[in-house]
Amino acid sequence: MQLKIMPKKKHLPAGRAPLILFLCQVISALEVPLDPKLLEDLVQPPTITQQSPKDYIIDPRENIVIQCEAKGKPPPSFSWTQNGTHFDIDKDPLVTMKPDSGTLIINIMSEGKAETYEGVYQCTARNERGAAISNNIVVRPSRSPLWTKEKLEPMTLQNGQPLVLPCRPPVGLPPPIIFWMDNSFQRLPQSERVSQGLNGDLYFSNVLPEDTREDYICYARFNHTQTIQQKQPISVKVISAKSNRERPPTFLTPEGNASNKEELRGNVLSLECIAEGLPTPVVYWIKEDGTLPINRTFYRNFQKTLQIIQVSEADSGNYQCIAKNALGAIHHTISVTVKAAPYWIMAPQNLVLSPGEDGALICRANGNPKPTISWLSNGVPIEIAPDDPSRKIDGDTIIFSNVQERSSAVYQCNASNEYGYLLANAFVNVLAEPPRILTSANTHYQVIANRPAFLDCAFFGSPLPTIEWFKGAKGNALHEDIYVLHENGTLGIPVPQKESTGTYTCVAKNKLGMAKNEVNLEIKDPTRIIKQPEYAVVQRGSTVSFECKVKHDHTLILTVTWLKDDHELPSDGRFTVDKDQLVVADVGDDDGGTYTCVANTTLDTVSASAVLGVVAPTPTPAPIYDVPDPPFDLELTDQLDKSVQLSWTPGDDNNSPITKFIIEYEDAMHEAGLWHYQTEVPGTQTRAQLKLSPYVNYSFRVMAENSLGRSLPSQPSEQYLTKAAEPDKNPMTVEGLGSEPDNLVITWKPLNGFESNGPGLQYKVSWRQKDGDDEWTSVVVANVSKYIVSGTPTFVPYLIKVQALNDVGFAPEPAAVMGHSGEDLPMVAPRNVHVNVLNGTLAEVHWDPVPLKSIRGHLQGYRIYYWKAQSSSKRNRRHMEKKILIFQGSKTHGMLPGLEPFSHYMLNVRVVNGKGEGPASPDKDFNTPEGVPSAPSALKIVNPTLDSLTLEWDPPRHPNGILTEYTLKYQPINSTHELGPLIDLKIPANKTRWTLKNLNFSTRYKFYFYAQTSAGSGSQITEEAVTTVDEAGILPPDVGAGKAMASRQVDIATQGWFIGLMCAVALLILILLIVCFIRRNKGGKYPVKEKEDAHADPEIQPMKEDDGTFGEYSDAEDHKPLKKGSRTPSDRTVKKEDSDDSLVDYGEGVNGQFNEDGSFIGQYSGKKEKEPAEGNESSEAPSPVNAMNSFV
Repeated sequence: MQLKIMPKKKHLPAGRAPLILFLCQVISALEVPLDPKLLEDLVQPPTITQQSPKDYIIDPRENIVIQCEAKGKPPPSFSWTQNGTHFDIDKDPLVTMKPDSGTLIINIMSEGKAETYEGVYQCTARNERGAAISNNIVVRPSRSPLWTKEKLEPMTLQNGQPLVLPCRPPVGLPPPIIFWMDNSFQRLPQSERVSQGLNGDLYFSNVLPEDTREDYICYARFNHTQTIQQKQPISVKVISAKSNRERPPTFLTPEGNASNKEELRGNVLSLECIAEGLPTPVVYWIKEDGTLPINRTFYRNFQKTLQIIQVSEADSGNYQCIAKNALGAIHHTISVTVKAAPYWIMAPQNLVLSPGEDGALICRANGNPKPTISWLSNGVPIEIAPDDPSRKIDGDTIIFSNVQERSSAVYQCNASNEYGYLLANAFVNVLAEPPRILTSANTHYQVIANRPAFLDCAFFGSPLPTIEWFKGAKGNALHEDIYVLHENGTLGIPVPQKESTGTYTCVAKNKLGMAKNEVNLEIKDPTRIIKQPEYAVVQRGSTVSFECKVKHDHTLILTVTWLKDDHELPSDGRFTVDKDQLVVADVGDDDGGTYTCVANTTLDTVSASAVLGVVAPTPTPAPIYDVPDPPFDLELTDQLDKSVQLSWTPGDDNNSPITKFIIEYEDAMHEAGLWHYQTEVPGTQTRAQLKLSPYVNYSFRVMAENSLGRSLPSQPSEQYLTKAAEPDKNPMTVEGLGSEPDNLVITWKPLNGFESNGPGLQYKVSWRQKDGDDEWTSVVVANVSKYIVSGTPTFVPYLIKVQALNDVGFAPEPAAVMGHSGEDLPMVAPRNVHVNVLNGTLAEVHWDPVPLKSIRGHLQGYRIYYWKAQSSSKRNRRHMEKKILIFQGSKTHGMLPGLEPFSHYMLNVRVVNGKGEGPASPDKDFNTPEGVPSAPSALKIVNPTLDSLTLEWDPPRHPNGILTEYTLKYQPINSTHELGPLIDLKIPANKTRWTLKNLNFSTRYKFYFYAQTSAGSGSQITEEAVTTVDEAGILPPDVGAGKAMASRQVDIATQGWFIGLMCAVALLILILLIVCFIRRNKGGKYPVKEKEDAHADPEIQPMKEDDGTFGEYSDAEDHKPLKKGSRTPSDRTVKKEDSDDSLVDYGEGVNGQFNEDGSFIGQYSGKKEKEPAEGNESSEAPSPVNAMNSFV
């Protein structure tokens, strides 16, 4: 087959098609090539090519030239209108028209005035195909009037006052440029304090004495006439004031707090704020509710003027200028409105059609306010223009249907609003032309192999011809995968080979005829440097040579040129260029650099470089050692499918020889930005032959390494895309596991992009049952990592293969791996379950293994569910929570630890696979034997009397069997903490209360209490208690108890007998003190010791003879340590864990305690007051004798 270019369809279906549907069609007008021979023959409507500006200001001292140039075929004729009426140039001797042009020349230099020809002009260019018109050209002479004479009085003002020097220049055309100078024509200096406004006035924020001068002169320069007008000088005198009062800013211009500004789109918006004040204010700008455009905003005149260039509607809004000094700030808001003269969105374009075709002219413009669109035909409003049945007007669009040659015309689109107008000419040219090929015949193309070739076939015709290409005299077909046909007719050959050489024929056809042209293509071998110059380091004064061997197409002329540092070689006899080498003799320091061999033919150029390093023959002092500089000038040559040669130029080795080069590669197609190790070569090599993988877009970089380290990477080489090939490996980690009982899920690790070796990576998944004779079942899937086979038997072994393939072919045949289809729950429960109870807390369970076929999956182990059903005593029948023990693998026995003694247990066994667990075996029950009980839950001593104590307790929380009896052991504790004989008492198991009688009064007892079963005695609990002193039931404190005991103590401080006794003792002591005082004053002694010995109380310790203090009761010194276990809670209950404390830790270390009624007993203690060691500790309540002893 042959390649074709078909013209785009432009025919409008019969009937009236909607406009929007029509515009959505592709409308492609013919483009007329700029070929001189073609243009000579084609008829074309006029086109305005040059015209004067719309607003044309002329110099009245020179002739007036109004331009109007146009082109067309046949050449157009020209006519003019002036102020809307025909301008007859033949009647005015001063007006002439340039030959073959519409440009007017009005000769006013000899006679006449420019004002006579002031007005609006319009040019019309016409030929047989239509008429084009120019813009309305407004011609005005420039004006530079003189200043009106005025008498200017000298100005006198005090230092610091503001000042405005008015300019008021004359109105000129165009407006003049204003500047201030002195009599010496020197510009007056300006600053933040003194500046010129946009209106030309000179503003002083505050005046200084140095502002005094008599020659403030305003100048107006009229550029069009190159004249300068001068205003009368202004005299200013500044008088120094004694005190300059500072003041906040006020605005000199603009006035008030707000003003308005209107500007046209595309112009420069200039906003100005000038303020006075002392000190000089600083001005800055903000835009309310927005930000100033960064790239279009400029500040002029010391920040007093804000300019925004290329202003648009988006710049409308409120702008605020703020003037600020040390005394305050003031602001002014300028409301900006941006209007817009019309501007094009889509200007109409020339339309070249063939008879019977369709087309459209579109004219779209925007502005503010929205412009109106009007059409003209050949310069006449379309409403009064001759009717054309092929034309239909729809607003801004003219639609043409089934045009004929008489439809040719020039159309004008006018878009206008109050700020201006746009006028565009666009012609419709209907042509009927047979095809023409504009490319020269028998053009000979020479192209280097593997470099793109383009064969031209420029053509024209109306209707648009189709293009076909043939190769060879017999018209061999061109394949679209090798050739590319462009819309302009050019045939592209992306990768030409030697076999692409030959003759190619371009054929252009339309309904009016056919044209053809032949061109020749010759493919040449590329030029290659097969032996490149190599990096060299030589000593000063020696000779060095660089070799450069080149292979080229023998039909091309080769030129080899040597360059040094990209310049010609020095004209020095030391440089000799031989056939394949460059020799440099007597090398000097200046000879160091990069030498490049450049091989040129008429079609291609190649080059190779090498660096020459020059070193001194003797060691240089203090060399600088560092890692090498990066290599550079990377080049790829000998580009084959699976290899390429990489060469480079080493960087400076920084005085440490390069030991090796490391080469890395990047795969821009699959892993862009990630560099991988490729290979490494010795430091003496500057090239490497690299092995490549298929379908990889390679880039390479090189790093140099010396003894000090590795250089930075070089810049990447050019990219090289290798050809695709079939995969050379298959996916790894292939597995087959079922997710359901009836499927097989095949998974694998996909190949990465680098391993794919080509486009279209897929996988061929194959499977069959391992133990069957079935054929392999295969399916090809996309680049995924999983495939699910449905409808498989449950847990059957399969053989699985996953093979990679791409658009080129298949990878090698993969090895089969084994997998299994999905598992299901086991079908059979373990049998022959029996239990061997080892002791009260441990049992051993045995069972028979389940048949493998009934497991229906991978055996993971067995689970034992067991639970406590009820106690053997049947007093606690609540159902216990089930517990689970897991035994991995194929074990058929296991231990159940942590059982409770004297309990009834149930259990069952289940087999477990990957899907779950199977049915349970029948429940098996067993009993654990009795064990020793735990300690009684609590022990309390209540109702103490002179000779009895009552004990109350709670049974053990864990009896672990049937209680047979309780054992109570107790023994007295004397005042020295010595333990008396131990008494053993058996108490029936059904008792929770026991009273001990015939005990000694005011005596402390220690109790040991525990329960028993048939298995033995349990843990004991201990307690201490004291019998009372008298019938009042005063209970001494529990010595060393960590907490106050709940008892029936009576506060003796409230007893009458105690109060009377205390009063008597106090009176006796007072009398004794008085007597002792009197006798001492008389020098005598009172025999206190004898009386104390005669009346000594057994509990009172005697005074030491050498001590002048009274005796003091010290129970803490006399008591011996007791066994731990006296920490008693306030409710007199004793817990097991609290029964191991020592009385030593809780001795009388506290001076007092609160009694049950809240009275503070410790206030009668003979000891010094101390801070309590613990808030919950208690001390033994003192007896009345002890209380008295504190007063002796």
